[in-house]
Amino acid sequence: MKIGIDCRLWNETGIGRYIRNLIINLIELDGKNEYVLFMQNEDRPKLKVNSEKLKVVGVDIKWHTLEEQLRFPQILNRENLDLMHFPYFSVPVFYNRPFVVTIHDLILNHFPTGQASTLPGPIYNIKLLAYKFILNQEAKKAKKIIAVSNATKNEIIDHLKINPQKITVTYEGADDKISNFPTSSRSAGLRGASKILNTKYFLYVGNAYPHKNLDRLLKAFSDLRQNDTKLVLIGKEDYFYKRLKNKAQSLRLSDKVIFLQNVSDKELSNLYQNALALIMPSLMEGFGLPALEAMANNCLVLASNIPSLKEVCGDAALYFNPLSINELADKLSMIAIHNTEYKELEEIRKRGIERARKFSWQKMARETLKVYESCVGL
Repeated sequence: MKIGIDCRLWNETGIGRYIRNLIINLIELDGKNEYVLFMQNEDRPKLKVNSEKLKVVGVDIKWHTLEEQLRFPQILNRENLDLMHFPYFSVPVFYNRPFVVTIHDLILNHFPTGQASTLPGPIYNIKLLAYKFILNQEAKKAKKIIAVSNATKNEIIDHLKINPQKITVTYEGADDKISNFPTSSRSAGLRGASKILNTKYFLYVGNAYPHKNLDRLLKAFSDLRQNDTKLVLIGKEDYFYKRLKNKAQSLRLSDKVIFLQNVSDKELSNLYQNALALIMPSLMEGFGLPALEAMANNCLVLASNIPSLKEVCGDAALYFNPLSINELADKLSMIAIHNTEYKELEEIRKRGIERARKFSWQKMARETLKVYESCVGL
């Protein structure tokens, strides 16, 4: 087959990591099919894969735009593809050739609030309606749907009324550059970005959208009795992180909360290894990749007890009710006090390493290739 893959989000964090690892592993695994990658021109130099099976088409069209809906299908049609893979829900409604779509989550179906946007209310509401229309159309038209967890698959079935047989779950993995899988119990000493902290710290990795529940995390952390403990948040400096900084200031946490961005994979691995715990307080997640990366680095995971995180972490995390500030504060205090001597925490870390070994990007790519092949004749 001649298979197209939408790689316009190549340089993004979550979706970008998914796309990058999919391409790298597909080229290694697949000796039969040809691939056409549709990339932003500025991202093309970042593609380090060379193969006769690979063609790159420059596309300077942003996602969630009118141009995406009207001009992008014309570019796709020129390549006469047998199958197109959209690894993100932003699918042109006028594209009528066979395609597969990856749906990572249905968070906007649960949190349709202007708090998650910098747009004026009326414009945001119009875009929200467009999102729901496009999502329903693509789910019906797609030959197959890829979900990143069973929790997301169930959401797709419930909200979009899709036949379960049409949906395949392919789990994500932890990058080799981030995965450490240490044989020792803990990393020896602080290195890289973590060295500048020179103190005990909790870690959060991700964006600051409202469903991430970071306001409650800050309130719980403000109740922490251990004054020598800090909270490190790694994310992109945007409107939502600036708003979170203001929140930290209002809670008088400016000297205890550290914001980092542009952290390299090696530095991220070091930060995981030396943290008291990774905290994932989300109200909803499609998968929860930071939790997997943390487990691969022998980092304790403190996670909200939502379906997707329990699916990824199993018995290798410490859970809490994401709506309870008091419960989260109690767990933070317990970890800060007993981090090195509490046997249960060390057992959870050990289970985390074994749990993380069950996930891999190579396995994800192999299962995605099976989805492509299953579309023949549909």
